[in-house]
Amino acid sequence: MSTILDTSAWIELFLGTEKGKRVAHVLATDLCYSSISTLSEIVNWASKERLELSALINTVEKNSLVIELDKEAAILAGKLNFERKKTNKKWGMLDSFVLAVSLIHNLRILTKDLDFKDLPGAEIL
Repeated sequence: MSTILDTSAWIELFLGTEKGKRVAHVLATDLCYSSISTLSEIVNWASKERLELSALINTVEKNSLVIELDKEAAILAGKLNFERKKTNKKWGMLDSFVLAVSLIHNLRILTKDLDFKDLPGAEIL
């Protein structure tokens, strides 16, 4: 199975939580991907937590293929964001990028974010 990890899944792994153990299992058994936008969120989180950035980024790059954003993903993310905001005001543009990349590349989404709960291709930790 091919899976894209949302930022929340990576954070659970970094924190070593029970949910993080599930993430580690997925990383060991699936072909895993991350959106380049997820790196931005990880850097933001790690900066707030005063954590060493390079080790976290290295973990992401070592354990997943980082997908660059392109015009197709940007256009789809904008459309998805517009539609998702109609029913979920908390939905964010970076979530739209993760969703767009998952749809373009036919990837399951692994996340702790309940905003994805109604999406058929999402697994909530």
